[in-house]
Amino acid sequence: MQLLYTVNSPYARKVRIVALEKHVDIALNEVVLSDPDCPVRQHNPLGKVPVLVLDDGEALYDSRVIVEYLDHRTPLAQLIPHDHLAKIKVRRWEALADGVCDAAVAVVMEQRKPEVQQSQTQIDKQMSKVMQGLAVLDADLLKKKWCVNETFSLADIALGCSLAYFDLRFKQLRWEGKTWQDKFPNLAKHYNVLIKRPSFKQTMPTP
Repeated sequence: MQLLYTVNSPYARKVRIVALEKHVDIALNEVVLSDPDCPVRQHNPLGKVPVLVLDDGEALYDSRVIVEYLDHRTPLAQLIPHDHLAKIKVRRWEALADGVCDAAVAVVMEQRKPEVQQSQTQIDKQMSKVMQGLAVLDADLLKKKWCVNETFSLADIALGCSLAYFDLRFKQLRWEGKTWQDKFPNLAKHYNVLIKRPSFKQTMPTP
C-alpha cells in the first residue's frame, strides 16, 4: 500500500498516526500538489490528499474512509469501537475536529491570496467556526482522560491533528491577551498528553 500525502496536511497526518498505532505498514509518498506531475489526480479526481493506493491499484479517499479501512485491517489497537453508540460518539468527535480543520484551512488559504483579493468577511466567518468548534470540544472534554469511554481512539487522533494544525498556523494569535492554550485549557492539557505518543512525535508538522 502507498499513501500519497503532504507533510502538513492534518488529514493525511491522521491516517499516518492510525497506521502507526495499528502497526500497519504503508509506503509514504510525499507529494507537491502544485507539481504538474503530481500523481494525486491519477487516483483522486478531487486532487486532494490523503490517498491510499492499494496493492491492486484501487485508491481510497478521503481520510475518514482510509482510517476505517486501516482500523479493520487488524484487531490490534482498535481505534473505532464496534459498539454502535461508542462508534457514533467517536465519529462525532472526528467530524467536529475535522470541521475545525476545514475552517482553519479556509482561513489560511484566504490569507495566502494577494492582500487586495482577501475577504476579511470570509476570514472572520471561518475563524468564528474555528473558535466555536474549539469551545465545544473543550467543554466536551472537560476532565476526561480520553475523548470517548476513557479509551484512546480515533477521536483523540482527529482532535490532536486538528489542534496541531491550529497551533502550527495560528500560534501567534491572541484573544484578549490569551493564547489558545489559555483560552481552552482542557484541549491544551489533552494535546500535551497526545504529543508525547510516539505516533504523534513521528508525524509532527513542519513549521
